[in-house]
Amino acid sequence: MEWELLEQQFNAEFTTLANELRETSARCVAMLEKYRALRLLKGEADGTDYFRNIESGIIEEFGGFNIHSNSKILLVGSGSFPMTPLYIAQQTGAEVIGIDIDAEAIELGRKVIDRLGDGLKIRLENKLLEQLGEIKELTHIIFSSTVALKYDLLDQLYALTDEQVVVAMRYGNQLKSLFNYPKQETDPRKWELTDTIIHPKHVFDVALYKKAASSTPLGGLYE
Repeated sequence: MEWELLEQQFNAEFTTLANELRETSARCVAMLEKYRALRLLKGEADGTDYFRNIESGIIEEFGGFNIHSNSKILLVGSGSFPMTPLYIAQQTGAEVIGIDIDAEAIELGRKVIDRLGDGLKIRLENKLLEQLGEIKELTHIIFSSTVALKYDLLDQLYALTDEQVVVAMRYGNQLKSLFNYPKQETDPRKWELTDTIIHPKHVFDVALYKKAASSTPLGGLYE
């Protein structure tokens, strides 16, 4: 019995420490993004290995995505250096909206878009999901892996979005969960997990969801 109590205490302490490390890591990522954005705006080159890893992950993640010029994509947690909107808009011509609760991140992100994405259909907003007037028009939604409440937001999106919307949830389990918020179970009456894309050499993995009640096809997200 004593060993069981010690094990329970150890597991509880480990979980607390892991959660604190994850929250600290997410804050550090936000700071790194702001630093990178400021360096870009000052005309300085950036060679951060972390961002190289993220960018190569984006390339693999969206290589099989059925996104075209008529698609409308939302990124939740766009940050100060919006790499995903830039990549998608450059490669497909699609309209991309990024939202973030950090007003400073949105301000810096807009300046980065002005510098790197001239002419691209990208818009960054300091808004909540329910404040987006065109939310029913979204075809794809992507969640940053460092958004803590992403599964609560996913549950909220069920009533707000079109039946054919597809969601890409970036996450990290096991060791990756120290730097990303992990995958969670969803209400099976609302969201169906259709695929999981594991990137062993990258920072996060991706879980793909569609509405469980929808009889329409996924839309060729990863075929």
